[in-house]
Order: sequence, then C-alpha cells, then structure tokens
Amino acid sequence: MGSYALPTGPADGSADGSLPTRMLEGEVTRQVWRVPRPGFSTLAALTGMEERLSAAGYRIGFTCDTLACGGFDFRYATDVVPEPEMHVDLGDFRFAVAEGAAGIVSLFVSRSSDSGFVQMTHVAPRSARPAPALESAPAPESVPESVPESVPKLPEAPPRGDIAERLAAEFAVPLEDLRFASGAATLDGGSFPSLDALAAWLREDAGRRVTLVGHTDNSGTLEANRALSLRRAEAVRNYLTGKGVSTRQIRAEGVGWLAPRDSNATESGRLRNRRVEAVAD
Repeated sequence: MGSYALPTGPADGSADGSLPTRMLEGEVTRQVWRVPRPGFSTLAALTGMEERLSAAGYRIGFTCDTLACGGFDFRYATDVVPEPEMHVDLGDFRFAVAEGAAGIVSLFVSRSSDSGFVQMTHVAPRSARPAPALESAPAPESVPESVPESVPKLPEAPPRGDIAERLAAEFAVPLEDLRFASGAATLDGGSFPSLDALAAWLREDAGRRVTLVGHTDNSGTLEANRALSLRRAEAVRNYLTGKGVSTRQIRAEGVGWLAPRDSNATESGRLRNRRVEAVAD
C-alpha cells in the first residue's frame, strides 16, 4: 500500500506555489516510457492515451497544458520520477487524470529535443482489478490490430540519398515500404529499398548509429503494443544485420501507440501509425 498526492487543479501562483491535491491511498504503480522521436508531440501522445482510457471505461477529469497547469510551480509540486528516467520540459508538458472502476490514473507527458517522455501513475484499492492500460502483454497472436482487407498503396521508399541526408540531419525517417501481417512481427517477403538504402548508409561508416523505433495503432493494451512494436523493430534490425551491418550500430525500441502520426479513428490513419522509423543517434 502507498499514497499519492493527485493534482486536482493548477498551481495557484502564490508565493509558496500551492497546488490543490487529493490524497489517494492504495496500490501505487508508476511507469515511465521514453519515446526516442524528434518532433514528439505531447498533444498527440496525451490525446491518444486519453482515447484509449476512455474506451476502457475511464472518465477523463482534470487536464492542463504547461502554463495553464501553473508552469514551474506545478511541475515541482507534482510527484515526478527524477531525471534521467523522466524529463520535463518546462515549456511543453501536459497532465491529465482519469478515473475508472480499477482506480485512478494520472498521465504526465513531456519531451526533450529528440525524445518524448510519459509518466503514468495508477492508484488502485487493494481489491481492485488491474488498470487495462497496465495489463501484461498477451500472446502476440491475440493483439487485435486490425488491417483492412484492401490495403492502400503506401508511398514509395525515399531514394538512398534522401535517407542519408535526413538521417544526417537527425530526422526520424519512416520506413514506408515495410509490410507486417496483422498482429505479427515478421517482414513479409519482398524487397525493401528503404532498408537496403539504410544498410548501405550504415556500412559506409562504422561510427554511424541508428535507433529503430516500432509503432502501432491504438488497438489493444499499451504493454501488448509496446511488445509488438519492439518485435517489429527487431525484425528490421535482423534484416539490416543480414545485409552486413554491425549489431553495434543498431538499437531497437518499441513505443506502441504513444507517438501516432495520424488519427486512429480511421483505417487509413491506423495503417499509417503502424510503422518502423529510423532515428540517427
């Protein structure tokens, strides 16, 4: 058992930086995720998580954004996991509270120049069921990630030079020509020009490093989708090492549905969100 001072409103701007809170007692679980992605959107990430919690029966309560939260005073009056696990940019952070039958969840989302950071705190009575967003991952085949029967044609992979230039400029490069079967982490058969170009770029200089970041749509639990997205990134890493790239040059990460690039409300948006990106280290 533990306790958590849940923020229920913004810092009031007083000299002592007072923050209205509600003291919760119960099973307290804190989880932090780092999402390696330049241009990470705190708004998109928080909106996606709120949608997922709402679909699981949670009611969204107090929410705020940076200055509306109270800025510096709010951040330092709130229970936040310390650096480097959780980083908070005082110019861009968001907070939300959700309450459901399994307890209360708070979300704190921020970013750095090259990554997003998410802290989730869940407080449940000792007898409560686990929060859906914190469930352990089911077997890979049980992840309900739907794929439309007629898959729209994805954009052609960027040419070799374009990938090299974008990676050199530290942009995240979506590998648009990859295909994954529903709920699976193996690459479908065929050629992958984007991966061949990435492999050539890495082989040219042993000092180059990339992080492969797997993403999913928001079907299923966060933990299940993080596991699935990691396996997809690892499948891409295996392809690259099979092309002669050193394992020391490649790291694989999975962030599930924490960093959507499109709406999950449509099939085309969910398709765009199921992807692997390469980020230059």
